[in-house]
Amino acid sequence: MGVGSDNKTESTSSKLTLQQLEEKEEVELGNAEAMRLAKDDQQSAEPRETWGRRLEFVLASIGYAVGLGNVWRFPYLCYRSGGGAFLIPYLIMLFLCGIPLLFMEFTVGQYTRLGPVHSLAKICPLFKGVGLATVVISYVLCTYYNVLMTWALYYLLHSFSPSLPWQSCNNTWNAVGNCSTGFPGNATHLKSANLLCCVIVLCKCFFFYSSSHKVLEMTTGIEHAGGIRWELFGLLVLAWAIVYFCIFKGVKSTGKVVYFTATFPYFILFALLINNVQLPGAKDGILFFLMPNWSKLLEVQVWVNAAAQIFNSIGISFGSMISMASYNKFNNNILRDTYIVSLANSATSIVAGFVIFSAIGYMAHIHNLPVDDIATDGPGLVFVVYPEVFSTMPVSQLWAPLFFIMLLCLGLDSQFAMVEVAVTFIVDGFGKKVLGVFKRKELIVLAVCSVGFLLGIPHITSGGIYVFQLMDHYTAVVSLIYEGFISPRSCSLAGVRRLSVMLEKMLGKKPNLFFRVCWQFLSPMLVLVILISSIVQYTPARYGKFYTYPLWAEVVGWFISLVSIIWIPLGALHELWTTEGSLLQRLKKSITPTVDLEFVSEKPSGESIALFAAA
Repeated sequence: MGVGSDNKTESTSSKLTLQQLEEKEEVELGNAEAMRLAKDDQQSAEPRETWGRRLEFVLASIGYAVGLGNVWRFPYLCYRSGGGAFLIPYLIMLFLCGIPLLFMEFTVGQYTRLGPVHSLAKICPLFKGVGLATVVISYVLCTYYNVLMTWALYYLLHSFSPSLPWQSCNNTWNAVGNCSTGFPGNATHLKSANLLCCVIVLCKCFFFYSSSHKVLEMTTGIEHAGGIRWELFGLLVLAWAIVYFCIFKGVKSTGKVVYFTATFPYFILFALLINNVQLPGAKDGILFFLMPNWSKLLEVQVWVNAAAQIFNSIGISFGSMISMASYNKFNNNILRDTYIVSLANSATSIVAGFVIFSAIGYMAHIHNLPVDDIATDGPGLVFVVYPEVFSTMPVSQLWAPLFFIMLLCLGLDSQFAMVEVAVTFIVDGFGKKVLGVFKRKELIVLAVCSVGFLLGIPHITSGGIYVFQLMDHYTAVVSLIYEGFISPRSCSLAGVRRLSVMLEKMLGKKPNLFFRVCWQFLSPMLVLVILISSIVQYTPARYGKFYTYPLWAEVVGWFISLVSIIWIPLGALHELWTTEGSLLQRLKKSITPTVDLEFVSEKPSGESIALFAAA
């Protein structure tokens, strides 16, 4: 009995043990399978690439911020807004608006490791359309910005001629009787082959605007498009090819290129500065640039100009800074990088002012004309005034090629960043689907560059300069001002506390009181003042002092602005429509960040980064 009973218990126990082992084995197999699937998913999700070195990110950011606007806009804006007195509002806006907002964009990009569209959607879902608006603005801008590179290439190639082609009037494109190689006294009825034709009156005797044979073959208005300038067409292909081969490998290739493109302009700027300050009349030009007019500080527009220059020059609200910061390592010291980029950008603008106005003073001296008659901004400065300066300098055929190579470097750095914004958006949002079609990221970049090239063709027709000016006014002025107001608010609505937590996780410390106050109050208020002032003082686009655009062109311009701006209200409406609950509950949910502040560790693993990017 006892033995029989013992045997039965023992048999039952053996069966239970066997069953438990089988169950345990199934669980272990299930766990192993789950781990294998998770590992496969992790491997299938390509980890985000990073900059090879921190210096590459800094140089790329400086290269993007320091662009053609530092050379052709800041000096002119400075002397028109009070000379040396303008530096006071300029520096105040730099520290109250520029540095805090750049720091904010670096923070968002580096923490989320996503481009502007997906990162801003996580920071504030209500304003998820802001990110898409920044991508559209950047891409529209890059389609005509590369036209500037085309013009620079055209001048660069002609700089290697035995004599500079804009140096004399013995050319087929000069109008007989309206062009002279000299200036009898201060006569304004005769014009040099290049310079004062565009500064004093609009005529067709010079190299850049000539209506026959040379750069633009400019027509009388946007309603007369004319034919394609085939020389410029070929150079536009070359300009886009240069951009493609510099960025087609992502930040790995861009990071190497910027070692040259971001540093070379400084060698040329300082070489020009040393040369120019020794020229006769240079002192008058520099004094004209710096002479303070303190009464200008009482004008609201001067302060608005200072804030707008900081905003446009650093590149806030274009999405490029967020995109570039997203390729940083998680614990990169972005506060240090913010100061380096911001201060380098402003210092470059001031140095460029000395370079430009010393040359303008020299031109005023040799032609016996007031400095004010020669000073100008925009393309007219770098493609009309400065080439004329080189034609009268010693060793002109050394300075001219170096100057246009410098322009290429300044423009290409900005172009890299703007194109990269579009590529980052496509890869972040539609990576697997797009790669299923294009197979390689290099082909995605090629497609983005090809579309940009096609959209740039209208700018290289004979009437293309009018298209260029119209696009620039309604993209870089109207759209950006509105977008610039919304973008900081979308981040600040997420709460300064949350931004502080992000920084604490990345840098090990929270931002100081200065940044928190700027993010919450000062920077948004300043941007709001710019927005209101721009609306009150709005003027339609025009070319030069004489040409006004027809009504249909103005309508097209506003449509160009709406192409980017419209995504902001559409994104907000979509978020409110798809969110459940009452209107108040929907609003509350829509301004609550979806980014998990507890998810990312101090030193995230490859798995956490992949999961965070897929979240």
